[in-house]
Amino acid sequence: MNHRPARRARRASASPLFTPHGTDRASRKAGRRQLAEAAAKARAEATAHSAGTAPAEHKMPAPLYPPSGRPGPASARGNRLRLPAHRMTTAIAAGAYPFLAEGGLGAEGIYIGQDVHAQASFVFDPFALYGRVEGFTNPNVLLAGVIGQGKSALAKSFALRSIAFGYRVYVPCDPKGEWTPVAQALGGTSVALGPGLPGRLNPLDAAPRPESISEADWESEIRKRRLLLLGSLARTVLGRDLMPMEHTALDVALDIAVTKAASTGRTPLLGNVAAALNDPAQLDEAAGTMAGHLGDAARDLAHAMRRLVHGDLAGMFDAPSTVRFDPGAPMLTIDLSRLGGSGDDTALVLAMTCASAWMESALTDPHGGRRWIVYDEAWRLMRHVGLLQRMQAQWKLSRGLGIANLMVIHRLSDLLTAGDAGSQGRALAEGLLADCSTRIIYRQETDQLHAAAALLGLTSVETEAMAHLNRGRGLWKVAGRSFIVQHLLHPHELQLFDTDARLR
Repeated sequence: MNHRPARRARRASASPLFTPHGTDRASRKAGRRQLAEAAAKARAEATAHSAGTAPAEHKMPAPLYPPSGRPGPASARGNRLRLPAHRMTTAIAAGAYPFLAEGGLGAEGIYIGQDVHAQASFVFDPFALYGRVEGFTNPNVLLAGVIGQGKSALAKSFALRSIAFGYRVYVPCDPKGEWTPVAQALGGTSVALGPGLPGRLNPLDAAPRPESISEADWESEIRKRRLLLLGSLARTVLGRDLMPMEHTALDVALDIAVTKAASTGRTPLLGNVAAALNDPAQLDEAAGTMAGHLGDAARDLAHAMRRLVHGDLAGMFDAPSTVRFDPGAPMLTIDLSRLGGSGDDTALVLAMTCASAWMESALTDPHGGRRWIVYDEAWRLMRHVGLLQRMQAQWKLSRGLGIANLMVIHRLSDLLTAGDAGSQGRALAEGLLADCSTRIIYRQETDQLHAAAALLGLTSVETEAMAHLNRGRGLWKVAGRSFIVQHLLHPHELQLFDTDARLR
């Protein structure tokens, strides 16, 4: 019986003496003998060492230089070591100590707080960063965070501290009335609108004509803005896009209202437009030989405009403005806290549309300086396509007009409520996010992390950090660079921005 292992298993053997496969018998025998002699010699040396016999010492090699050191001027004796100078940039020097902390955005800007990782101050100014930081293409900012994490305090302190740098701050929609104390503290203006309040704004007010534009061109521009406003208001109330004849009816009704107002030397009102829409014969006569009956097509429009004149918004936007716009004021806010409390945001959105149109006289002035436009509680506006279109137009013109837009929401998924995937509203909301080079994310709930990471393109480390941010601490994404910043407030700011006073 053959007890030898199979050919595949006889590749090599492991023992105190390794013998490669294929060695003949005589060679293996000689190897075992040499192993036995070496083992016996080692045991003899160990026995002699234990008996007190010291092993022979190996001789050290001779030194290369004498004990006095290396001769010549290159010697280090007497602390006179001289090495040739070597210059390098900080980017090269950082390669010796990688992965410590971000270099920061520089020292030019508004103080925000402390960079947690670098343990240094953190300042930010979108206009200073534009053109200096690679990938920073616009000054717009998105701020998102759950309730109670300090995002409102960050927005208010940023606006307040910007005043010292010559900025002006406009808040076209203050749904909670929280910006009124800030405006009063800065010497600004706050206009409160609502049922029973004396405040009035005429959204059809014409902005002052810039010196570089002719009278005829400016009248055409004013007419276009008024048509866009009326179309946005009508779409919001009707909840749908306008038909072609409805667009024509608005066009004709606006011309009728402007002509009658000009004959008496006053500014047209929304009530004049609503009255023209309610007069079918006048519309048909003004349209001339145009095919169709505008009076019949304008029936739904007439009911939609009636809400602004005789409905729940009566008295707010159908009368001459009670406040004159002061472009030199440091802050102007529109307090709409009396609206939208019943769960229906339509009245709030209509009021904000009118207020933003009234503010355009300052926003479109290229010589108006640097300005912040703050959209607080912007999640309430996502379902209204007309207002999103106006916001997108303002986002696109931010660089040319010197405007930085700040949009404040609770969750990143609020942007997805603008409509289904592929819809116009969804595309507009995602476009607003894409046009924000700065994204500030405060703590998000666990079930919102996936949506936030997908919309912002966050890494796994950033996503994990976002779920464990403390109050006042946020993840800043500035043109692809990441910072963890702890917002710091002055005691006076803390008292002025306190939004939890009613809970204590």
